[in-house]
Parts: sequence; structure tokens; C-alpha cells
Amino acid sequence: MIRTLIATLSCSLLWFALVAGDDAPETRWWKGNTHTHTLWSDGRAAPEWVAKQYVDGGYDFLVLSDHNTIQAGERWFPVSEDGSSRLSPKELDGLIAEFGAEAVQLRTTETGREMRLLTLPELRQRFEVPGEFLFIQGEEVTSHFRSTGEKPVNYPVHINAVNIEAYIAPRGGDSVSDLLNESLEAIIAHGEESGRPVLAHLNHPNFGWGVTWQDVARMGADRFFEVYNGHRGVRSHGDETHPSTESIWDQALTLRLTALGLGPLFGVATDDAHDYYGGLTSQSGRGWIMVRSASLDGDSLVRAMRAGEFYASSGVTLDDVQMGDGAYRVSIRAQPGETFVTRFVGTRIVDGTVATVGEVLAEQAGLSAVYEPKGDELYIRAVVTSSRLHPNPYAEGDREMAWGQPWVR
Repeated sequence: MIRTLIATLSCSLLWFALVAGDDAPETRWWKGNTHTHTLWSDGRAAPEWVAKQYVDGGYDFLVLSDHNTIQAGERWFPVSEDGSSRLSPKELDGLIAEFGAEAVQLRTTETGREMRLLTLPELRQRFEVPGEFLFIQGEEVTSHFRSTGEKPVNYPVHINAVNIEAYIAPRGGDSVSDLLNESLEAIIAHGEESGRPVLAHLNHPNFGWGVTWQDVARMGADRFFEVYNGHRGVRSHGDETHPSTESIWDQALTLRLTALGLGPLFGVATDDAHDYYGGLTSQSGRGWIMVRSASLDGDSLVRAMRAGEFYASSGVTLDDVQMGDGAYRVSIRAQPGETFVTRFVGTRIVDGTVATVGEVLAEQAGLSAVYEPKGDELYIRAVVTSSRLHPNPYAEGDREMAWGQPWVR
């Protein structure tokens, strides 16, 4: 497993070195969300309505990551006249008003009206524009580990598979860590079999307190997790006995880079949207990623992410992030009336021993921040916080932020 990870990382870095040469095409930042739900699973809107939210919101790419399914085949969804379904007559009327009666296929059965859900190929035909908007096929591979004893507990393990070709069945395991790695390995194997780059990221580790920081550290087949998830039920800030997702990142990075030898762990931001008609629990637009790539296609975006060429955001826009030439550099896009603080976070090795895990190495105000390593840092990552309160926050009082990927020296 470790050999596979190292080989994959080496290939990703080799690819990035090749495309970053003198003759390489110019890169730019692309905005996208890799965790989104529709009526194909537990989302509360038709897939075309969901897609429109992201197109209108200025996104460049979108992954519809419904639970244990992809948007394929024929499926009909009931229209509720009494509130028992997630598709009401009012919402159906909104679809017809927006897209036209000819674009909404209905039928009447013994139990009432039903609407056919659009497939991903149909959505692509309707919304995709080369160089402007792209769907990447995905799935939230959803499992749980059930403990034994007098009071068994279900520990949820949810992993998003990105840029896949077909449905991937959920896996099992003898522990949370075993199940997690079995699932990651199945996703990576799917990519190898289909001949395309894929990516797997662990979702909301604190949801149901399902995945510990030690489990995150031991992810062997892939190295991505959600440092930010906009769903208000996933406990991203932790509590008195559970670390926040940011603390999980630092603890897992430290263990991976010392005792486990597993390499870096990258942080993703998503909105995990389910609500599109006013519900506040999990709305679209709370978090996203910005990927630096020469082109807007699934393979290129995944390769760029595998090379660490992206950052996570809940509102802050970075013009540039650079690691190398003796420094970690961040350039922040100015916004009227906003100020910014950048914290450089890392773990140091002092006298051969791990010092404080995830300590603030430096803090700088302004639109640019630079950290020059002292030589004892195991890794360095950047966190930018705006003075602006998030307009639609995960939790009250949250400010808009951005997270750079760790620089491992």
C-alpha cells in the first residue's frame, strides 16, 4: 500500500514538473465543488436545479456525489401532494417555469405523479460549455462500521470518489481503519482499471464521530480529506473530547510524516449541499476548492490536485500560492473593506523529538504573506482568515477563510 502511494505521488509530481516546463500552457484557477447531493440520493432538489445553482454561482466544475449511486439509468421520483416526498408540486412548477414543460418528463401511476430524474449525460448536454463549466462524475461511497458489545455503535465512513467511470460498491472491514482503506483501495483500483486518474477524499471525519485522527493518519491508498464541510451536522469544530478537523489535519500529518512514513495529507473544502429551497442545514456555496490547471477537464483537474496544486476556501480568494525557493508565499485578492491575517502552521522536530503539534509558526497581516522555514519544520501549511463574517456560515461567528496545502520539506 505504501509503495502504491509513493508511486502515485511520484507520478503526480512528475506530471506537474512536465506541464510546468517552459513550453507548458498557461495555468489558471478553476472553482469547483466535489461534494453535492440531488434527488438521486438524499438531496432535496432535482439534479438540473442543483446544477443551475452552481452555474449561476460562478463555479467552473461540479461533482454530483450522491450516496452509493451515479446518475445513470431510468429513475422516477414521486411528486408529493402532502409533503411526504422531497419533490413538491411547487418545486415541480419551478422546474417547468425554469426549463420548460418539454424538459420535464412526468407520468402518472396508481400512487400519483412521478418525474424522471435526468442522468449525468443529459445534464452534461444541457449545462456543459467547454472551458466554462464541467461535470466530473462522482459518488459518495457510503459505509459504516458496526462495533460489537452490548450497545453496538455505527461509525459512518463516507468517501467521495472523483472522476470515476462507473458505480463503485461500498466496502466492509474489521475496523473503521480497515473499512476506510478497503474503500480507498477500491476507488484507486477503479481508476487503474479504467485508465483514468481518480481521486478519493474522506468526508466529514467527525460526522457521527465516525473516524478518528488516527484513522485519518493511516489512510494509505489516498491522501485527501475534508478540512472544511459546510453541512451543519458534521461537527467540524469538534467538542471537548474530539478535535476539530483542522486539529485532525495537524495530528494526522505529524503521524504520517514521522512514524508511518505515508507522506502528506491534503485538505479539501466542500459544501456537502442537500438544501436548495431555503433549508439552512447544508446549503450550496459554503465551501469549495480552487484548482490550478491548464485546462478544464476531469483528468487535468485530478492530476493537478494529486500534485497539491489547489487550495480550499470558504470565501477567501488567493491570487497565488507558491512553495519553494526557500519560502512559502501566499498572495490574497483584495476585497473592499476586508483585512486578512495569514497563519503559518506546522509541527517542528526539536532535538529529534516532535514538539507542539500544529503550532502557529508565524502570523502576518496584509495581502501577502511569506514564511521562510527555519529548518526544523516537519511541514508548513497556510491558513488565511478574513475580517468578513461568512454570509452563510457553517456555524455562527465563522469568518471567511482559505487553507493552503502542506509543504513537506
